[in-house]
Amino acid sequence: MEKKMTELFAERQKRVKDTIELKVPDRVPFSPLFNFFPARYAGISCREFMYDYEKLAMALKKVHLDLQPDTYSDTSRSFAIGPVLEALEYKQLKWPGHGLTQNGTYQFVEGEYMTAEEYDAFLFDPSDFMLRRFYPRVFGTLAHLKMLPYLPISYSYTRILPLMSSLASPEFKSACASLVRAANEALKAMKKALELGKEMEALGFPRQFGSAALAPFDYIGDFFRGTKGIMLDMYRNPDKLLEVLEKVTQIMIKESISVPKMPGVHRVFIPLHKGIDGFMSQEQFKRFYWPSLKKLMMALIEAGFIPNPLWEGDCTSRLEIIADMPKGKCVYWFERTDVFKAKEILGGHICIEAGVPSSLLITGTPDDVKAYLKKLIDLVGKGGGLIINGDVGIPDEAKIENVRAMAEFIKEYGLYN
Repeated sequence: MEKKMTELFAERQKRVKDTIELKVPDRVPFSPLFNFFPARYAGISCREFMYDYEKLAMALKKVHLDLQPDTYSDTSRSFAIGPVLEALEYKQLKWPGHGLTQNGTYQFVEGEYMTAEEYDAFLFDPSDFMLRRFYPRVFGTLAHLKMLPYLPISYSYTRILPLMSSLASPEFKSACASLVRAANEALKAMKKALELGKEMEALGFPRQFGSAALAPFDYIGDFFRGTKGIMLDMYRNPDKLLEVLEKVTQIMIKESISVPKMPGVHRVFIPLHKGIDGFMSQEQFKRFYWPSLKKLMMALIEAGFIPNPLWEGDCTSRLEIIADMPKGKCVYWFERTDVFKAKEILGGHICIEAGVPSSLLITGTPDDVKAYLKKLIDLVGKGGGLIINGDVGIPDEAKIENVRAMAEFIKEYGLYN
């Protein structure tokens, strides 16, 4: 049994690797990203999926063993976080049982957590900005961190008393207590995630992604300035925005390439949000979005990683621009972009990841799903270079029979012999 699982692991790993490198594999790989779908599949609530690490592991194991995809969608680190978020009173997200029903799905709470006037403070010392401005704004229990002195001035024994006295307040002690609670929960969650990862590998499932990153523009736009703020910055503070994007690019590269590469798992997931056709013009994309993203992806490639950006929304007009990457070194995952047009432009140069539209998985029938997959495999999968996922992963509300039909049809029809 162990040898069989080892062989299955190697087959799946080679199938995905060959596809990314634009070689013709034995079959089109099925590499679904799961969010809360495993909870529904296993009959538990979304809140249980976030708070009960054993039930989360059970649900993830069950959905993979039943559907037998070519990769392990290790979403535990993004979902086994309920107790940690609660301990810190996190403000940038609503989650099941916290602002939503027990089976509600994530709702990001966008806001302006850094003003345009604070760009210089961020540029001067990003770590200080995070500690004394950003964290107090997004974590309710850490509000008192804004009262800390600027730490670089505490450089000698003459500065010890002012620094230590600032840590004596009840508010700071309360903040530290919340950090300890969050840290203890995080340790338990990570321990279970690591155990599950090893178990899934032993069962023949290579990991889907080794790590994740963000486009520098989205890093600032999603979490600091908000959509309105960064959109105005492109007009009111373009040079300062570009300066900040360059700084964030350096930070993102350092963080991304510092992650140890797992054996055979080199894909880096990069969800992209604000570079879509409807958000900015072509000229703005070429000036504000693409250069920093390309620089990040090139740094990942040079470090031996495989960038795997998810181009959310419709990015059809960007295809000619984003084709400017080394051959067979990255994967482009598209949501609403015309994937058939993408095949014309990127085929033979960049691996395409695409899938059944969420609307079809939620409201369609198994026959509808199979018909769409047949067209996708026939046209986009011709000659290799296609990985099948959902358009943004498997939707939480997808009909179980549709996802089963998806998994079965790919294995039957996606053969390349």
